[in-house]
Amino acid sequence: MANLPPALSLNPPYGGPSASSVNANAVQASKDRKMASAEQLVLELSNPDLRENALLDLSKKREIFQDLAPLLWNSFGTIAALLQEIVSIYPVLSPPTLTPVASNRVCNALALLQCVASHPDTRTLFLNAHIPLYLYPFLNTTSKTRPFEYLRLTSLGVIGALVKVDDTEVISFLLSTEIIPLCLRTMEMGSELSKTVATFIVQKILLDDVGLRYICATAERFFAVGRVLGTMVNSLAEQPSSRLLKHIIRCYLRLSDNPRACEALRNCLPEMLRDATFSSCLREDPTTKRWLQQLINNVAGGNRAAAYQTGGGLEHMLGN
Repeated sequence: MANLPPALSLNPPYGGPSASSVNANAVQASKDRKMASAEQLVLELSNPDLRENALLDLSKKREIFQDLAPLLWNSFGTIAALLQEIVSIYPVLSPPTLTPVASNRVCNALALLQCVASHPDTRTLFLNAHIPLYLYPFLNTTSKTRPFEYLRLTSLGVIGALVKVDDTEVISFLLSTEIIPLCLRTMEMGSELSKTVATFIVQKILLDDVGLRYICATAERFFAVGRVLGTMVNSLAEQPSSRLLKHIIRCYLRLSDNPRACEALRNCLPEMLRDATFSSCLREDPTTKRWLQQLINNVAGGNRAAAYQTGGGLEHMLGN
């Protein structure tokens, strides 16, 4: 081996590239190609003739494009193009004539907005521009056809991306723009997946102190949320969904942290959550079982003393 000529040596010559440096260069070259591809597609969003394909490609590949959100936000005319896609289908919301093709196209635009909403560098900018308001007409629709259901679900995904990161500023904005009634509407009439996302949004709002105080500030708000949660529990007895039930129970448990709401729940918590109706549904979910037991304990008396110490009680909750 020692007599091999340099050209046949098994080791690279001194000063030559190592395997790690070659790999690093290859990785960087791959990133550069992806970014160049993303930049080209973002540019095509501003061209009406190329926009549809660009929307489709970007929405499919958004997970592999690093820092796509800042690129979308800072590229000239891009956000305006996405908003143009959204407002262009307002006329077909009522009467409901949205086609599957149009629904898919606008949902691709919404997927890119979700990317912007979830990125730490663009979330606040997205919020300050009040862009979520453009989505509210979609959440206000009632048609149960697949194009509308897909539209609502994707719109909820954008709001869900905002609340996923605990941020009181986000919660305050959503409350000031009346997101709760829109979520309650979907929780009543949407598909299981849409109901789950809408309930998750309400849950995240409740978990913030500002959100809990807002919903428990008046009997009207509290009982609006409680009525919809109760209706969902009744429907889950017929068509169980452990994923949806988990979010419902967490909402109830958080409501029980408010002394006045906890007192009110003594009378309006569904009996099916107190008995063994959902035992089999929760068998494999110890966390939710623990939440449910804590909820039952709270409602049975754990927070009653606190309720009266704060001038609470059901009579106060009802405003009597």
